[in-house]
Amino acid sequence: MVGPTHEAVAQTNDPGGALKLLSFRLRDGAPPRVGVALADGTVVDLTAEAARSGKTLSFKPDDMVSLIAAGDKGLAEVRELVAQAAPGRVKLTEIIYLPPIPNPQRNIYAVGWNYLEHFAEGQAVRMTDTKYPEHPVFFTKGTHSINGPFDPIPFDPKVSTQIDWEGELAIVIGKRGRNIPEAEAMDYVFGYSVINDTTARDVQNARHGGQWFKGKSLDGHGPMGPWIVTKGAFDQDKLHLVTRVNGVVKQDASTGQMYFKVPRIIAELSLGLTLEPGDIIASGTPPGVGFARKPQEFLKPGDVMETEIVGIGTLRNEIKAVG
Repeated sequence: MVGPTHEAVAQTNDPGGALKLLSFRLRDGAPPRVGVALADGTVVDLTAEAARSGKTLSFKPDDMVSLIAAGDKGLAEVRELVAQAAPGRVKLTEIIYLPPIPNPQRNIYAVGWNYLEHFAEGQAVRMTDTKYPEHPVFFTKGTHSINGPFDPIPFDPKVSTQIDWEGELAIVIGKRGRNIPEAEAMDYVFGYSVINDTTARDVQNARHGGQWFKGKSLDGHGPMGPWIVTKGAFDQDKLHLVTRVNGVVKQDASTGQMYFKVPRIIAELSLGLTLEPGDIIASGTPPGVGFARKPQEFLKPGDVMETEIVGIGTLRNEIKAVG
């Protein structure tokens, strides 16, 4: 798949500023790498730069979770490698993008009904009058749901024919914590990414007792990326989120519309539950999903779903028939 445009890559090469960290391969079958996307359309390969410079790092340069767990020390080492990077770097258009965290160590945490308008549109479909919850609604997506930012999403009619879109801001946790006070929650954020909680509505609503886990966890139904932007690059409450299908806008919202903000989500999720470096939290989707439309709309083979958060990047995933 074609990667992001030059304009979508980065805002700055300032070694003291925010970083856009990605996982990638140089060719099919090659080992994964971790890199930094630069504004000139190239990537600093941390494995190659560490070897060239002879530096011993506090993290494994081919392992994003290892880098996240290294905290500020690891990020300082990354900035040093970027500042001293050799010319002739590989172009972002020449790499194979992986999910920023290719193999999550734990299920992806997710927040349901975090936009009031999305809650309302679901109520209208279900014809219920449930009171809006006083606390965030949490569920998880299986680890194999994670997919690359430009990889196809499988469509198997034996499994589901009602595949829906749910564009979301992903929060990446930076350090271990439990019972995290809301006032301190932002200290536990490593950065942000784009994720789409692609959902099999027929599985979610009509099977397995109506619970969400299976319908949210199909293999490849959680594209994420193109990278993680380290915190401090923007106000996470003022991001523009857009989901398009075949170029047609389906969701168009601001993260400022989230009912439960990032600190509240982290505080409530961590209550009695330990969060670890590299944990991913999908923060909820705005209105405009397919199952709530009249008539309902679902993804089909050949469709292209784009999920964009301005200031982070864009996912572009084709729906591909399998089976």
